[in-house]
Amino acid sequence: MAIDTNPELSKTHYLGRIAGKLLVVLISVYLAKLGVDLLMAKIALFETDAAARAMTGLIVTVLIGYAILLAIPFIPGVEIGIAILVLEGADAAPMVYLATVMGLLLAFSIGQYAPLKRLIRLCKDLHLDRLSKLFKRIEETPREDRLDAMHNKLPRWLVPLLCDYRYITLALVINAPGNIALGGGGGIMMAGGFSRLFQTRFVILTVVLATLPVPLAVWLLGADVLQ
Repeated sequence: MAIDTNPELSKTHYLGRIAGKLLVVLISVYLAKLGVDLLMAKIALFETDAAARAMTGLIVTVLIGYAILLAIPFIPGVEIGIAILVLEGADAAPMVYLATVMGLLLAFSIGQYAPLKRLIRLCKDLHLDRLSKLFKRIEETPREDRLDAMHNKLPRWLVPLLCDYRYITLALVINAPGNIALGGGGGIMMAGGFSRLFQTRFVILTVVLATLPVPLAVWLLGADVLQ
């Protein structure tokens, strides 16, 4: 049986795979931008059209869109949520809170349950060697040993933050101003899922508590607390 060993053909196939995956990434980024623009246009209706405030369908659409966008890394989800709270006030606070929780948990679930073998292959195709090696180490280390392995590799001053009190750190970071530089709430939660260092039930509790203060304050005191 003849075996095709043409290096030019193999190289063309390899470059084609990379180009195809980059195209998927670019299309995803473009669609995310369109989603943000569309969502902000819908939110603007609350401010310009009084009748829109009574449209339950519009509000539900905005909140679902907000939850999905919040799960995408580097999307300013917190700012979008605050914009909804400022325009809609206390009435929207419970729904914004629920959408925030669902969006962050969606991002974590994507990271937690994404197949590592495919991620490793994708990183190799895109020449993201350090990321590929990181995922490889995560895959090869048994779940019960991953925390100890991270504990041994980190500088001593980082161990309490990223190991011992990692859930508290997670809660603080997803609420931190300017966390868009770290990937935003969605990116941070997805990275936490990729690390395989967090248990789902404790992450749910962390997100539920960490995202509560602002919507609760708006619900009890009104949107003026955001001014």
